[in-house]
Amino acid sequence: MTSTGQDSTTTRQRRSRHNPHSPPHDSSVTSKRGVKKGALRHSSPSLAEVKKKGRMKKLSQAAEQDLIVGLQGLDLNLEAKTLCGTGLVFDEQLNEFHCLWDDSFPEGPERLHAIKEQLIQDGLLDRCVSFQARFAEKEELMLVHSLEYIDLMETTQYMNEGELRILADTYDSVYLHPVWIRTNSYTCACLASGSVLRLVDAVLRNEIRNGMAIVRPPGHHAQHSLMDGYCMFNHVAVAARYAQQKHNIERVLIVDWDVHHGQGTQFTFDQDPSVLYFSIHRYEQGRFWPHLKASNWSTIGFGQGQGYTINVPWNQVGMRDADYIAAFLRLLLPVALEFQPQLVLVAAGFDALQGDPKGEMATTPAGFAQLTHLLMGLAGGKLILSLEGGYNLRALAEGVSASLHTLLGDPCPILESPSAPCPSAQASLFCALEALEPFWEVLVRSAEALEEDILEEEKAEKEEERPWQPSVLPVLTWPMLQARTGLVYDPAMMGHYNLWDNHHPEMPQRVFRIMRRLEELGLAGRCLTLPTRPATDAELLTCHSAEYVGRLRATEKMKTRELHREGSNFDSIYICPSTFACAQLATGSVCRLVEAVLAREVLNGTAVVRPPGHHAERDAACGFCFFNSVAVAARHAQAISGHALRILIVDWDVHHGNGTQHIFEEDPSVLYISLHRYDHGTFFPMGDEGASSQVGQAAGTGFTVNVAWNGPRVGDADYLAAWHRLVLPIAYEFNPELVLVSAGFDAARGDPLGGCQVSPEGYAHLTHLLMGLANGRVVLILEGGYNLTSISESMAACTRSLLGDPPPLLTLSRPPLSGALASITETIQVHRRYWRSLRVMKVEDKEGPSTSELITKKVTQPANPGSAERMTTPEGNILDIDTEKGPSASSVEESTPGQAKSETAVVEFNQDQSLEATTGETTLYQTIPEAATEGTTPGQTTSEEAVGGAEVIQTSCTDNQTPPTSPVQGATPQISPSKLIENLRTLELNIEAEKAPESQIPEEEGLLGEAAGGQDVDDSVLNESCGDHADTDQVVLYAVTPLPWCPHLVAVCPIPESGLDVTQPCQDCGVLQENWVCLSCYQVYCGRYISAHMLHHHEDSGHPLVLSYVDLSTWCYNCEAYVHHQALLDVKNVAHQNKFGEDMPHSH
Repeated sequence: MTSTGQDSTTTRQRRSRHNPHSPPHDSSVTSKRGVKKGALRHSSPSLAEVKKKGRMKKLSQAAEQDLIVGLQGLDLNLEAKTLCGTGLVFDEQLNEFHCLWDDSFPEGPERLHAIKEQLIQDGLLDRCVSFQARFAEKEELMLVHSLEYIDLMETTQYMNEGELRILADTYDSVYLHPVWIRTNSYTCACLASGSVLRLVDAVLRNEIRNGMAIVRPPGHHAQHSLMDGYCMFNHVAVAARYAQQKHNIERVLIVDWDVHHGQGTQFTFDQDPSVLYFSIHRYEQGRFWPHLKASNWSTIGFGQGQGYTINVPWNQVGMRDADYIAAFLRLLLPVALEFQPQLVLVAAGFDALQGDPKGEMATTPAGFAQLTHLLMGLAGGKLILSLEGGYNLRALAEGVSASLHTLLGDPCPILESPSAPCPSAQASLFCALEALEPFWEVLVRSAEALEEDILEEEKAEKEEERPWQPSVLPVLTWPMLQARTGLVYDPAMMGHYNLWDNHHPEMPQRVFRIMRRLEELGLAGRCLTLPTRPATDAELLTCHSAEYVGRLRATEKMKTRELHREGSNFDSIYICPSTFACAQLATGSVCRLVEAVLAREVLNGTAVVRPPGHHAERDAACGFCFFNSVAVAARHAQAISGHALRILIVDWDVHHGNGTQHIFEEDPSVLYISLHRYDHGTFFPMGDEGASSQVGQAAGTGFTVNVAWNGPRVGDADYLAAWHRLVLPIAYEFNPELVLVSAGFDAARGDPLGGCQVSPEGYAHLTHLLMGLANGRVVLILEGGYNLTSISESMAACTRSLLGDPPPLLTLSRPPLSGALASITETIQVHRRYWRSLRVMKVEDKEGPSTSELITKKVTQPANPGSAERMTTPEGNILDIDTEKGPSASSVEESTPGQAKSETAVVEFNQDQSLEATTGETTLYQTIPEAATEGTTPGQTTSEEAVGGAEVIQTSCTDNQTPPTSPVQGATPQISPSKLIENLRTLELNIEAEKAPESQIPEEEGLLGEAAGGQDVDDSVLNESCGDHADTDQVVLYAVTPLPWCPHLVAVCPIPESGLDVTQPCQDCGVLQENWVCLSCYQVYCGRYISAHMLHHHEDSGHPLVLSYVDLSTWCYNCEAYVHHQALLDVKNVAHQNKFGEDMPHSH
């Protein structure tokens, strides 16, 4: 029978992001037929002869060459010095400033006091390598921030309290401290940024392995020239640029798990492919601060940076650990492994913890320990956490402590409430994955269609899947261990050997070579060597029949011919007089190691034992195996624990563990997951036992999981894809109390039987990922593996991980094979009915708002940095409106997240009614067909986003409605600017008469937008409908007032002595149409519908505010909004005088 080899060809073409010149992957097919374990490829005549004789004295020339090539990729230089130590920066000076005019301001010094008390209580301060904080130099801050902005912040040292308060009020949710306090806001912000830079130096100079900067004020909201959300300087952004400039780091990963979106960091790098930015935050369709469209999953970066911005927006409160872990497993880790960062920086806010008044989430400190552990597998462990938010003092302190415990190498606590991600989280992840799939090869899905129908079981469990709300945070305990890793090995196990073939692949040298390599690398000396012992009959009888145990014991006294005859009664078995004793010793040694782990003598362990065991059945030896050591150890663990301990058995031996599967197939207390070559049933042990359709029986249904590879050449990328998509989601949902690994290394590169390509580095990563489970109680038990070099290096790499060393850098030479993805997908489809973590929540209208009501919001941050005067035309902002049709109230949609709170005026006038000129203080709503926002590509903005800071009302009208313009630079507009000019009408509105009463503004939304938790403001619904005006000669226009204030007004500079010339052409192209003047440098450039030179000027200079020479409106690029403020009246009046020869009629 011929099996189809696994193919790396994907269903769509992707550009190779990190190795564009790599050759196509060989997906050749090797013909196989049903053979016993140990039989080699039929395609080689010499190997066929060897197989016929049952010997392996030599390999064919072709196979030998394959082996040499495979071994060339092995990382044999593992002797490099292992870095140790966790750096900590904690400076008391950062406690010496607070908000002088609001004692209840959440970002206060008590945050660091609480953290320090917790770290002292947990004994962590003494375990860390302490570093003195330093001040960031101005040149270092300029890597991210403008010199003008830094200078302005520096001058705050010399302002009095009144001046500081006035300046702070021009920003959103910030305060400033005067110099008469010993440490003021500016110096503290410099000290906070410098603290992170100190850790960057230490980590990249190999002084320490990882580190944490416990600093304030936070930084991730700070932008190029803008304070925001308690933040002055962006610490992680500066650190990333510093690492690149000073340490020649090429790729940096920034992970932001603060509950608020780190828009400042995102905007800094959204066009930069050297920095991968990942943010997971509360969004609620834009209702949560900072209310930005750019915080949604659809924003993925711009230009060269497309695909390097990843947003996972949570659209409900109460999100749990399972939701965050799912986002890391399904999205962050796969992309990060493809990106291959050299440094990982974390904007570590802890305001998503249960009890935080701002975040209103339900994560736990144990959950953040898990997230930290998952990140420690990246960049060779070079990981730095920088404190951001967190405003429940107890939760904050425990969250910081849990992450620091993990950085120090302590095991992750078992999660209190294991579960699967909720439907809302699944929907957000589905959207983010779809948006990013074109940019990352590792995210490609199998060509086979995913199951679309929602299972009835899922519907029935809908109530159960609601966000978990614990009453209090669980109390974490951290084990006190004598040693970290236990080791069992006994040379007596080499007494089992083949009397007739001393080249049999399961040879005594296997365990000897592994132990010799562990000793050479100093790993054996770092482990606690435990005494070995034989298994007792009582232990063996938990998994094997008494008749079978007696039959094997009888072989001790058999003669050679009898032994040969007895071995031939089983499948792929040889027996010698010492076989029974060796098998008994191997199984007993594993039981001893499990005892030590459960008794906390050690945290985890490695069992270098033979003969292997996972093929052994209850009453039969099979595939070199006699007693099923893993199965017996699992039953022994349950026996000594006194209850049905939840045990996960992961079998990564290249052969299916048929014996283990059969022993536990009816037991829901043991989850068995096997990844193996199946080759449609033709690979040993053959038959359908290893098929994905085998799921267990009776109460154990769903607790047997088979990932069946149907061809050779499966490697690191394929196993890691299985880990991220299948193994770990199920494992976290199962929440084991002990993990046993049937660690066969015959899937390793160079193995003569497996034909696969897993590297030692790959095995190290698989081990590290499993160590987040079961409070770190993980035991590796040697099974197969028949290339002595491969198994020695692979077991050494796994032991390093168990000892707490970071996994080595892993270079994935290719994406997952399409055949491997098909196997993973097949297993997922089979097990979706049993495991909620595998279900996909598809969304039909992923971008659309959740309600039909219009919601207005306050915002000061950009929704799409770098956008231009979106809807401004040379003479105004009004589209032609069909006089026969008006907007329907029932079709009004939610406004774009990130739009400013402004007053709405509904104006009615006859067609022949004359309208007076406006000076730009009022812009108008645009009527938009529903289809207008469909089909946009990443980086484009829809018309609801186009108006930026103003309110937008989208209405669905009749088919003959005039379509809107395209807001995207370079896109073909559906209405040309000239058509808009023809349709322009002027309008004068008495805005004051239309303003909403103060009572309608929620009390929670004031200066402290972030501190108020971003509560929703009152919904505003239009009162007019299409039918109200269908039979009249009136037209309805919707007017929007601009922002009444803007945090960037400080960037407006004095008017030049020469004044303004509204007829001045664009300085780049010389055109006279639609020109704008920069209010910082007073250079003149054309708008977006000409050549967009003003947009380019903003991107190059960072100057935020510009004035239109057409209608004298003022636009803020950073706020994405029109602005009208007292500070702008002088420049507007000068322009008006130059344009019309008189002062503005309304200069108030």
